[in-house]
Amino acid sequence: MQTLFQMPHTPKVIAPPMVEEVLGADERATLIAHIKTMMAQQNAVLVAHYYTSADLQDLADATGGCVSDSLEMARFGHAHAASTILVAGVKFMGDTAKILNPEKRVLMPDLNANCSLDLACPADEFSAFCDQHPDRVVVVYANTSAAVKARADWVVTSGTAVKIVAHLHALGQKILWAPDKYLGDYVQRTTGADMLLWQGSCVVHEAFKAKELAAMKLAHPDAAVLVHPESPADVIALADVVGSTTQIIRAAQTMPNREFIVATDNGIFHKMHAAAPGKVFIEAPTAGVGATCKSCAHCPWMAMNGLRSLAHVLETGVNEILVDSATQQKAVLSIQRMLDFAAQH
Repeated sequence: MQTLFQMPHTPKVIAPPMVEEVLGADERATLIAHIKTMMAQQNAVLVAHYYTSADLQDLADATGGCVSDSLEMARFGHAHAASTILVAGVKFMGDTAKILNPEKRVLMPDLNANCSLDLACPADEFSAFCDQHPDRVVVVYANTSAAVKARADWVVTSGTAVKIVAHLHALGQKILWAPDKYLGDYVQRTTGADMLLWQGSCVVHEAFKAKELAAMKLAHPDAAVLVHPESPADVIALADVVGSTTQIIRAAQTMPNREFIVATDNGIFHKMHAAAPGKVFIEAPTAGVGATCKSCAHCPWMAMNGLRSLAHVLETGVNEILVDSATQQKAVLSIQRMLDFAAQH
């Protein structure tokens, strides 16, 4: 039976204002050329998340880097021979890259690019919660700090969570899960595992609205609904496919539908249009009738990444990710378990 743990002092996470980089064609071209030159000089590779800007995604592709979800970003950076990894995403992704590659330099365009799930799970409070439940295997979502990963037995991504928890459940293990309550609830309902859930949430995915999504489905009866499992249960219940960003893109490529309603950060649409040309992608609603923004699904922390800030870190060496050795040595074990499991399955 699932139990919800209500934290006594749940951190109130307030998202920053949305500020997206706007560039003219000349400045964009100049920045891209400059960045490419510096990357070659510094033996650097760029890994970018699907939720970052089209400029950064295109630059990563053009320079032999990687545009993907957090699992593949971690794999790619670990396997690549570059001595500098540029991580365009949010801070936990940079932390993960450094944990897996302590000998490499890891830079991010903006160290303030955080994540509401990470912020909602302070390491000290989480560690105390773990101490209260020593009989449980600690499984944490990738969207957590290095210190939280160091306290965990397993790290999972949205693409590996169900399989790993099902594996642990089959072994008779009880789970302590953090930080996303919606993903945790989805995993629990899918696997039947005994799970204690931390009560964090993603500010983007939590905003999707089931009532408005149902109305959108009626207006687009031939559209398939693709939903990320960080979304509320009533939104997930309306989905044709529930999956990670990579799984959502794959569904758009392989399903016969021409139209898709997509419930995840709208940064993914750039790669979806490239992967499935000719298909129509509609943003799932995040607000009700009469709202100023009907579909506003974009992470303000992801928007902090841009070409200007990327050029600045290459010029100056600022915004380097550092993880102390004790934390790194503990956190790498939980991450490596996930990578090894994913490789085998």
